[in-house]
Amino acid sequence: MSKLPQAALLLMAAAAVAVACSARRDLSLIVASGHVEATDVRISTKVPGRLQWFPIREGDRVSANQQIARIDTEDIEPLLQQARSERDQAEADLKLRLAGARPEDIAELEAQVAGAQAELEGAQRDLERMQGLLDKGSGTAKARDDAKTRRDLAAARLDGLRQALKRMRSGSRREEIDAARARLAAAEARVAQHEQQVRDATIGSPLSGVVTEKLVEKGELLPAGAALCVVSDLDNPWLTVYVSEPDVARIRLGQDAEVLTDAGQSRSGKVTFVASQAEFTPRNVQTRDERVKLVFKVKIGLDNRDGLFKPGMPSEARLRAAA
Repeated sequence: MSKLPQAALLLMAAAAVAVACSARRDLSLIVASGHVEATDVRISTKVPGRLQWFPIREGDRVSANQQIARIDTEDIEPLLQQARSERDQAEADLKLRLAGARPEDIAELEAQVAGAQAELEGAQRDLERMQGLLDKGSGTAKARDDAKTRRDLAAARLDGLRQALKRMRSGSRREEIDAARARLAAAEARVAQHEQQVRDATIGSPLSGVVTEKLVEKGELLPAGAALCVVSDLDNPWLTVYVSEPDVARIRLGQDAEVLTDAGQSRSGKVTFVASQAEFTPRNVQTRDERVKLVFKVKIGLDNRDGLFKPGMPSEARLRAAA
């Protein structure tokens, strides 16, 4: 047999295999590649101060609400004590205004009113006597005028004491009581503010996860809002992929997916997000032809209790097209 017929037979066999593979290709399978992502939380301090306690290290696993750091409160404690003293003073002033005058104070003022009344009556008798002497020609106008002045002064003093007694019996005015209540409320607000600062000095983790980055060290003087560390939720990562418009119509939320790593390890996942608007392919796609395409973002939630997936890990998703 000649070589030419053998070459022709090989070409024909190759073409037959290609046609068969094309016929067997599963058109319902959607394959997309992407990178694993996870929720990262930068834990910061709300109060300024020196970092007193910070025992965690990168790679440590922390639970939700676990205390991970503490700020020194030596600058806050004196302010808290001062605010508490001001609150106690404002509270005592309000109670004093609500209670009104003591019975002893009222009795003392009543005695002064009685004395002023007697003094006025005596001054009135002196005036009448001086006026009688003046009418008989045995007195002087000056003596009569002096007696009248003493009578008027006694009357004015009695009137003032009576007004003071009336005010004492009435107690504080409503506006004065309202002002005292407002001062007490302001003092209580300052106490609550400083107490909250003391509580905020102890910092807890808002989520369960792994410390992936430690940004400061114990002993550093930190301003308010300074980041201490980054905690990542590695138990619930997701794979972000981009699919074309024809394929996105065949994907549904909650749909099962198979995710494979470059090492060939496979785990199951579910579609948790499908973008409603198209976007250009992200810049990390290598070729220009791919970058100019419009695609839809899809997120696939992963079960990562065994810790297989890490943020940034490239993986491939395979989804069966929905009916």
